[in-house]
Amino acid sequence: MQGTTWIGKGAGVVLGALLFMGNPGPAHAQAVRTVWAWGLNNSGQLGNGTQTNSALPVQVNNVTAAMSVAAGGGHSLALMRDGTVEAWGLNRNGQLGDGTQLNRTVPVRVSNMRGAAAVAAGIGHSLALMRDGTVVAWGLNNCGQLGDGTNRDRSIPTRVSNLTGVASIAAGSDYSIALKRDGTVWAWGDNTYGQLGNGTNQNRSVPTRVSDLDGVSAIAAGMVHSLALVRDGTVWAWGGNTHGQLGNGSTRDTNVPTQVPDLTGVTSIAAGMLHTLALKSDGTVWAWGFNYFGQLGDESRTSRSVPVQVTMITGVTAIAAGGEDSLALRRNGTVWAWGSHASRIPDQVAYLNGVTAVAAGGTLMLAIERQTPSS
Repeated sequence: MQGTTWIGKGAGVVLGALLFMGNPGPAHAQAVRTVWAWGLNNSGQLGNGTQTNSALPVQVNNVTAAMSVAAGGGHSLALMRDGTVEAWGLNRNGQLGDGTQLNRTVPVRVSNMRGAAAVAAGIGHSLALMRDGTVVAWGLNNCGQLGDGTNRDRSIPTRVSNLTGVASIAAGSDYSIALKRDGTVWAWGDNTYGQLGNGTNQNRSVPTRVSDLDGVSAIAAGMVHSLALVRDGTVWAWGGNTHGQLGNGSTRDTNVPTQVPDLTGVTSIAAGMLHTLALKSDGTVWAWGFNYFGQLGDESRTSRSVPVQVTMITGVTAIAAGGEDSLALRRNGTVWAWGSHASRIPDQVAYLNGVTAVAAGGTLMLAIERQTPSS
């Protein structure tokens, strides 16, 4: 399979940026794990000490032990090996968690953060899953997306109310989702389009359970639509559906989960601003929703309300969906992209090899590159 060097991302709008990990390898190897970023940089979200946009990956300053990454509307997060979190970029609402509202062009340590196990980033808020199964949140809280029972912004992490036993997290534009170890899903924040999945369209400032959904193994959150992967390999979706991003053959919103028809064998899911990706066990990628920028990767600009296969890419181990772009991590450690300012089919991202994780946000993309020190 041949591809051309991807010309990096242009302006995105917003989305809930999600983490999608490859194989990080054993922690005891103490490999150097550098973070690379590309896209818009008006708020310093590339983390390289400048505000210069970059169409090619640039190295984030002073981050060499990252285990996972998340990209928001204009800010970035990195989970470190020691359970701390680094953040950089836009900080208007305190989404960097350093107690200020100052933008940062290089990473700063999130305050009072130890024992984090995963991170997620929305348009203006951030989440961290702690090793004890609780969740903390910080940043914008106009819709209750921090889950602390208020609508007050926070510039340092605050605990999400009445939520324990959590296994994974996702952040939408102005809402949040958590998957518990018992396979149930809980959501809070903006619910204008039914993206909380509880049968209403009322915002919630504390977690509420998503209706009629059990046995879930993974979750994802887009701008206003949500996804759940069930253990049997099926995918369920709810929320906004103006461009068919729920994949059920219609463009009607729904405030309860509905199954994506004729899609089985799925192992991973990703939600972009208005499009959706699914990775199957055979290493193929399927996509649906908005496609004006070619983010579905099917050689067209036609939006799809049912899944179509992404062209010319196999052997994929992880996926991520951004504002107008999509990413795939292949088994050989290379990263492939399609969508805005790129091809309508996957092209290889320049310079990146040995990548273990990718993430996509509204204005930028992130990748972790693993290098084992020579003995």
